[in-house]
Amino acid sequence: MRVAVLDDWQRIAEHSTDWSALTARAEVVFFHQPLGSSNDVVKALADFDIILAMRERTAFSNDVISRLPRLKFFNMTGRRARGLDEMLRRGITVSITGGGEDGQDTAEHALALMLSAARRIPEGDASIKGGSFLENVPPGFRLAGKTLGILGLGLIGGHIANYCRALGMNVIAWSRSMTDDKAAAAGVEAVSIDDLFARADIVSLHLVLSPETEKIVGRAQLSRMRDGAVLVNTSRAPLIDEQPLLEALRNRRIQAAIDVFNEEPLPAEHPLRTAPNVVLTPHVGYGTREMYQIFYRNSVENILAFLDGAPIRQYSSANHLM
Repeated sequence: MRVAVLDDWQRIAEHSTDWSALTARAEVVFFHQPLGSSNDVVKALADFDIILAMRERTAFSNDVISRLPRLKFFNMTGRRARGLDEMLRRGITVSITGGGEDGQDTAEHALALMLSAARRIPEGDASIKGGSFLENVPPGFRLAGKTLGILGLGLIGGHIANYCRALGMNVIAWSRSMTDDKAAAAGVEAVSIDDLFARADIVSLHLVLSPETEKIVGRAQLSRMRDGAVLVNTSRAPLIDEQPLLEALRNRRIQAAIDVFNEEPLPAEHPLRTAPNVVLTPHVGYGTREMYQIFYRNSVENILAFLDGAPIRQYSSANHLM
């Protein structure tokens, strides 16, 4: 058996768990770079029986899956990804891992992005490292007394609400399933989506991507944001219509702090890389040492169970994961 461990871009997989029980039974190959196009993915993985993939990195379209006839078992870190139902239809066993159920890692990263943007930390860091000091570093703003708007008051949004209330912020929220009781339980004010964008000094996105939420933050919503307000996205890139966001950043009307992108890795020539008023991180919201230890420990357990003929943590289409 040959096992491909994909998407180990931070070179952390081998140090996150004990692989010895698996390497005693199979050849394990770690991939530290993105595989590229669909054809490149197929070429690289054609000779592997088992694939261990990191959620939201290498994409597995139906076309790619159809061209991997040797694939018998697919393991994915996390719980949501496209392509898993197609694998089931083709008789491929699919297992998922634990990790991320409490949402704390992503919530903490969202808070870090808010603070980085509000206090202009990247500009200060770059100025000092470039040999200057306060030159060209604009003043930031305090969070206490400001208004945070949360789109999607689920587990992660709830953590963010708690953090920001502790900082003295007023918290408002919107989601499709919002009720006054749910808002009251979270200690936030339920508002309309238009009201949220008009009132918030910081907007943080925590929605599940679906046809209904794709580009939910478009030109109309961005135009309602206050001058200097911050848009934070640690959820899914397609929630935001990218072109009007770029226009608002170039006009220096708003700020943004972004951890997720439509194409990852972000292409070298992508305009976000040179846009003003934006803090960028390379999709590391969930990527803590603790999370990787859970991901890879569970992954090794899943593969060994499959090799023993008794798969565990199996994905089912009834999960309706995306």
